[in-house]
Amino acid sequence: MRDRPGRADTTDREYDIVLFGATGFAGALTAEYLAAHAPEGLRWAVAGRDTGKLERLRERLTAIDPACAVLPLVRADVADPASLRALAARTRVVATTVGPYVTYGQDLVAACAEEGTDYTDLCGEPEFVDVTYVRHDARARETGARLVHACGFDSIPHDLGVHFTVGQLPEDVPLRIDGFVRSNATFSGGTFASALTQFSRGRQMLAAQQDRRRHQPRLVGRRAYAPTGAPRYAKEVDAWALPLPTIDPQVVQRSARALERYGPDFRYRHYAAVRHLPVAFGGVAATGALFAAAQLPPARRWLSGRLKPGDGPDEARRAASWFSVRFVGEGGGRRVYTEVSGGDPGYDETAKMLGESAMCLALDDLPETAGQVTTAVAMGDALTTRLQDAGIRFRVAATR
Repeated sequence: MRDRPGRADTTDREYDIVLFGATGFAGALTAEYLAAHAPEGLRWAVAGRDTGKLERLRERLTAIDPACAVLPLVRADVADPASLRALAARTRVVATTVGPYVTYGQDLVAACAEEGTDYTDLCGEPEFVDVTYVRHDARARETGARLVHACGFDSIPHDLGVHFTVGQLPEDVPLRIDGFVRSNATFSGGTFASALTQFSRGRQMLAAQQDRRRHQPRLVGRRAYAPTGAPRYAKEVDAWALPLPTIDPQVVQRSARALERYGPDFRYRHYAAVRHLPVAFGGVAATGALFAAAQLPPARRWLSGRLKPGDGPDEARRAASWFSVRFVGEGGGRRVYTEVSGGDPGYDETAKMLGESAMCLALDDLPETAGQVTTAVAMGDALTTRLQDAGIRFRVAATR
């Protein structure tokens, strides 16, 4: 647990990791993962606004690890910025599951940037990530805080999967990588709420994107881009490839901008892989209908009531869920096929990814980075190794 030169001194803080939002659906799963896998000596705590719920969570965690009987509980509330600043000042790393982040997340990021505290979340909301960059990246660089968004299924399998694929290709040549996502999983009320919020804020999302472009440095001497591909039948994965408008390609592009190993000219395209054409049409239609409904406040409120934050798939449904992200990479006359795969992506594996990301930041010897950084930039191979050890598969399927 070494501290990094040039950053705020966090060596004498009370905790290594505090999990904020621990009583929510994803938060409780992450707490259970930490209870089962945190190494001896890790100083961690759970935080939230309802002490009673935190106490009941601690009872559940004690059944996993009796040492959790004395797990510290920290009261903090998104409506009380002073409590968030106090929380950030007590720990080396904050991991938060409290979303939608564009509604509830800004003050916690500000607190971590000010205190030099590393920050991780499960955010898949482009607007929030862009606003965070504009408001807090510079201060985090001054204090040494690493602000690492999208530490769940958004966007670790894609960001680290591309990082892994790049490592199989020649250096210093143009690289082209396509990613194809498949899964049978369902989602929770919190995820649904975040999606509705994002769909309803198109103008704000575009404005945040444009503001970020004005603030971030231009890439000189290299190119890294993530265009929206056209729908097509992809022979390389034997499926229909539909452009997937998630935050993942943006994250990959930012990793490529920051890391010269991605070559002088890098392109990434991101798709959903669907075996049957009628299913593909159905998915496009359903997404379009949800987007349209999200623009109307009465419809948005009605939809929000169907699946509320805190609800989610039960253990049996999660146990039957899986994901696979296949990558096809080309460069320097070489083609490589890789895959990242695992179990339930939205919850069990996401809890694993967030928990391991927080422990990686707290415990591992990592590159010198600060400010808003991606998982590939901040943790790279160290986090990939952790996830492989935890059961998420990174493999080379074929090379040509």
